[in-house]
Amino acid sequence: MEKEQNIKSEEKKENNIESEKNEIENKEEISLEDKIKNLEDKLARTFAEMENQRRRFEKEKDDAFEYGGYSFAKESLSLIDNFDRVKQSLESDEKIKGSDALKKTLEHLTIIKKDIISIFKKNNIEEILAIGKKLDPNLHQAMLEVEDENKEPGTIVQEIQKGYNMKDRLLRPSLVAVSKKPEKTDKKKEEKTDK
Repeated sequence: MEKEQNIKSEEKKENNIESEKNEIENKEEISLEDKIKNLEDKLARTFAEMENQRRRFEKEKDDAFEYGGYSFAKESLSLIDNFDRVKQSLESDEKIKGSDALKKTLEHLTIIKKDIISIFKKNNIEEILAIGKKLDPNLHQAMLEVEDENKEPGTIVQEIQKGYNMKDRLLRPSLVAVSKKPEKTDKKKEEKTDK
């Protein structure tokens, strides 16, 4: 009987050892499967990150190509402004008013200005149209308000400095004067009489 019990206890021990081995193997299999899943997930994330980075670099390259001359274009706008100032200065100079030299000089300045504007247009630099339009804070900067009964409030009535776009980007906003409703003269008269 003792032998039978010893044999049974040995069989139990062997069974326990085998079941422990099976459990360890199952745990290793599960952990290996988990490791494979984790590695696949990391690999997928890395590929996605690389693709996002490639797209970002592609966009930056396209922007550099499209808007590479943005700062140069912005600085060049002063050329057109200076041509307009020179023209006004020459036209208002009393000493040379009406002379042939003035006419020829103004003609040459006009030709040069047209050439500059044509170069700007070839490079997608366009003037912002302002007069008669509603004030758009994305394109215009209001410098002053002018009372005008004939215009709807917020309408641009005067352009102080021209604005320009390069493709879909703003190079410089238009500096403008905007219409507003005139104050009622009755109120002004009442205020004067009250004083």
